[in-house]
Amino acid sequence: MKLLRTLVASALLAAPAFALAHEAHTPRAAQAALPPEQQAWGIAGEPGAVRRTIDIAMTDDMRFTPSVIEVREGETVRLRLRNRGKELHELVLGTRATIDEHAEQMKKHPTMEHDDPWMAHVKAGQTGELVWHFNRPGDFDFACLVDDHYELGMAGRVHVRPAR
Repeated sequence: MKLLRTLVASALLAAPAFALAHEAHTPRAAQAALPPEQQAWGIAGEPGAVRRTIDIAMTDDMRFTPSVIEVREGETVRLRLRNRGKELHELVLGTRATIDEHAEQMKKHPTMEHDDPWMAHVKAGQTGELVWHFNRPGDFDFACLVDDHYELGMAGRVHVRPAR
């Protein structure tokens, strides 16, 4: 019994550290009740504010087409993602550092589920989307972190030009 209490206490003490190291991901259904959270690369956009849709194809040759997109600071865009392959793909927006960090976490926890507004999973042959408000100028990245897709080159760049 003492061993069981020790194990339970250890697990409870480790849980907050694991959650912090693992990043908390809030399911999209629960996000609707939360205000959007500002990220270095922008903030979740409102569908009614979209003025442009950018189509991005995802393929099993581990490529995004186009792999570079350009937007203007303050623009809200719909990224329409078409998975033209037979494998699951995703698009995760971020900085190079956040994507690299998330990729490492995915290697340690390959079954980790997440559904943040800056990422979209798209099953084979399906279409998905995300709406993003690019409210900061700069160069940002996107990648597919499924399995080893990122390491195989499935990445791209968003160039956000300053507002006029």
